[in-house]
Amino acid sequence: MADAFSDREKGFEAKYKLDAEQQFKVEARRNKLLGRWLAFEFGLTGDAVEVYAKEVVIADLDEPGVEDVMRKVMADIKTHGSALTDADIRAKISEFEGVAAAQIAAGE
Repeated sequence: MADAFSDREKGFEAKYKLDAEQQFKVEARRNKLLGRWLAFEFGLTGDAVEVYAKEVVIADLDEPGVEDVMRKVMADIKTHGSALTDADIRAKISEFEGVAAAQIAAGE
């Protein structure tokens, strides 16, 4: 009986680990998509697009949630003189989260 509980516990732990890993991948992909979109909005081209996208991904490592990303991109929006609003960015984050989840689920 103890073995059954132990096996079940290990199964739950493995599922939790897999879910956490998947969520991390989705969030990183979402942030990369956001960074690329913003790079084009800022008029960046070439390698600068991927460099900026990577900066957005890295910004999300500061704290849980999207507020660290929001602080970074809103500061960048101000620097570039863009008219994008907080609501615009939150809507794009939501949109890109769905895109990212679908891409990860499809193995892309």
